[in-house]
Amino acid sequence: MPENGWPADRIDTENAHSARIYDYILGGKDYYPADQEAGDAMAREWPALPVHMRANRDWMNRAVRWLVEEAGMRQFLDVGTGIPTSPNLHEIAQSVAPESRVVYVDNDPIVLTLSQGLLSSTPEGRTAYIEADFRDPATILAAPELRETLDLDRPVALTVIAIVHFVLDEDDAVGIVRRLLEPLPSGSHLAMTIGTAEFAPEEVGRVAREYAARDMPMRLRTIDEAHEFFEGLELTDPGIVQVHKWHPDGTGEQGIRDEDIAMYGAVARKP
Repeated sequence: MPENGWPADRIDTENAHSARIYDYILGGKDYYPADQEAGDAMAREWPALPVHMRANRDWMNRAVRWLVEEAGMRQFLDVGTGIPTSPNLHEIAQSVAPESRVVYVDNDPIVLTLSQGLLSSTPEGRTAYIEADFRDPATILAAPELRETLDLDRPVALTVIAIVHFVLDEDDAVGIVRRLLEPLPSGSHLAMTIGTAEFAPEEVGRVAREYAARDMPMRLRTIDEAHEFFEGLELTDPGIVQVHKWHPDGTGEQGIRDEDIAMYGAVARKP
């Protein structure tokens, strides 16, 4: 676990953090003992947790490739980026269209410190990083890095992946997503994954309690609640489905059971 260069005064190493738990379970290296303890406790409650998290990551890979290849997206605003894990979003997009531009947004100081891995763009494209909270869309939209990197007269793909289940009702996750979409022109897309407990309610409920016990309460959503994020948009096929059922390409883990996945995924176009 690297430490040199990290802003130690800003990083809470004593308490688990959702992005570092995710990194630990996916086999990364940017976590602390508290994150390992939390990840192990959660996996004991729901042994399918690593399968679920890998499926979410695989969905991101497929969705970004689809957005570039099928929807023609060349600009991305990725809010809630998390700890860099190769291939990162820009690496996927630029492998298909080297001119692609990506703006990453996160408020975790570890992500900021490791953001060099998010800024290794192709010469034809460009990447930028904004330190901001998902719950503060005004700061995101006002950031000079956004306007300097993306042309808001052209379509942008807004990606909000594995974050809204940490946004409680009082913070209005649906309203935040709509505010982020507001300045994006027609032809832009929204790509989201949304946590749910509909397929393994007892097991996922126990995982949620482990998160809550570490001051990370969760808001898991039903399929009807997931649809609220896409009101006014044109859902692309196959609509809102569990992430392992969205355009499977045979490259991810095989034989995944529905009860092993607690995440919906969907892509929609702004008319």
